[in-house]
Amino acid sequence: MGPVRPSAVVYVGCAVLGALVCLAPLPDLSVSWWAVALLAALYVGCERLPLPRALGRTRAGRTTPAPPGGHRAPEGMGTFYPVLLAGAFLLPPAAAALVPLPGALGAHGAERPSWPRRAWRAARLSLAVWAASRVHRSLGGHTAMTGPHFPHALLAAAAAVVAFCLVLTALDGGILALGVGEPPAPSRRRGRTPARTAWRGLFLRSLAPVAVHGLAGLMMAVLWRSPYGPVTALLVLLPMYVSCWVFAQYHRERAAHQATIRALVQAVDLKDGYTRGHSERVGQASMMIARELGLDDHRVEVLRFAGILHDVGKLGVPTRLLRKDGPLTPEERRIIELHPEYGHEIVRGIGFLGEARSAILHHHERLDGTGYPYGLRGGQIPESARVVAVADAFDAMTSTRSYSRARPVAAALEELRRCAGAQFDPAMVHALIRALERWGRPGSDEAGNGQGWYPAVTADEQHRNGRPGNLPPSALPAAGQPAGRGHGGGGA
Repeated sequence: MGPVRPSAVVYVGCAVLGALVCLAPLPDLSVSWWAVALLAALYVGCERLPLPRALGRTRAGRTTPAPPGGHRAPEGMGTFYPVLLAGAFLLPPAAAALVPLPGALGAHGAERPSWPRRAWRAARLSLAVWAASRVHRSLGGHTAMTGPHFPHALLAAAAAVVAFCLVLTALDGGILALGVGEPPAPSRRRGRTPARTAWRGLFLRSLAPVAVHGLAGLMMAVLWRSPYGPVTALLVLLPMYVSCWVFAQYHRERAAHQATIRALVQAVDLKDGYTRGHSERVGQASMMIARELGLDDHRVEVLRFAGILHDVGKLGVPTRLLRKDGPLTPEERRIIELHPEYGHEIVRGIGFLGEARSAILHHHERLDGTGYPYGLRGGQIPESARVVAVADAFDAMTSTRSYSRARPVAAALEELRRCAGAQFDPAMVHALIRALERWGRPGSDEAGNGQGWYPAVTADEQHRNGRPGNLPPSALPAAGQPAGRGHGGGGA
């Protein structure tokens, strides 16, 4: 959670009140309190296991750092949901809701969360576990685990997992809608996430991992109620811990990839200050296009990498040319037009980039064959390069540099339409337009407080006149000039 707003305090208070209502029947329950205490202690112990940070878990209210262009995981994404779900399968709803409270309210490590954050984490987990237990009991799952109808227990457990995810999704989406935490892409402006987008994707992203944890929780519950007793149920946690460790190795490797990309982008930004931030925005726009094209998550991520690194070849271009204020000579332009090949040479040994390498090499090709470096035509140009070309030109046109003023988003889109078929792939242009419409009316503050595309100032604001808005009209691209053809910028 980010800075706590009054509306968020009220929201958290309502969640806490709801959790207290769920716990109200506790005095009248006939329940095995030693089982409740054991599960609660087990959850506390699991939360304090020394798992690597790369795992992405939230401990004591901390959130996972967001990758460039990504967004943070919902707060409170616990690693040991199996213990909580086992409690939901074994205990009455009110008693099950009690299990996460000691672990959620406790703090561990140097960074201790504030009490509102602890209360939020405890309330959301308590409500989710209560809902899972209520659904599980209403479907007869409690008796099906030990009766002759064990397959029915799988259906009841699946329904409980769905209820668990739905409650977490509803609560986390509400926090996003209140503007607490970091907003999702494509904008990094803080503010409230529109209600129509706050919950988008949260449920599907959490369902698969929680389903796996739910299966482990069901195994714990079945063994707990078997003749072998609770001790054997604890053995389920060992393979879960191993799987978490393996998952952590994957995230550690991914973090190393992100660090590599970040270092390259920072080097480009230092060399070409006029386009600082351009790479990140091209990565965002490339990702938006890829999602509209229906590409799988892996290719979406690769295309984001391609957009972020598309100009890495500028490291091989003399700085004086990148920062030249006047027109480029033909010889100087030929030197700058070598940057896609330089970029390909820089990243060719980075295996995880995959097809992003061809996008870096060919993002200045044109469909009519007049682009560079190889003059490829139409389908000869890799799809990834055609995506990045549109994203690159769009951001170049909607960003203010020292040599050109930003065009309005609508004007930039019209220019892309005009050049579609000759310079750009029409399918990629239309995908970008659809993506911008999905996030709100482009360039408008009515686009959901930060969800539309906002033209950016990428040049040093103190350069020359001190304000990019003071650039003379002569700095604008000529009306007939193809999109993204300014010198030294994203459309070089």
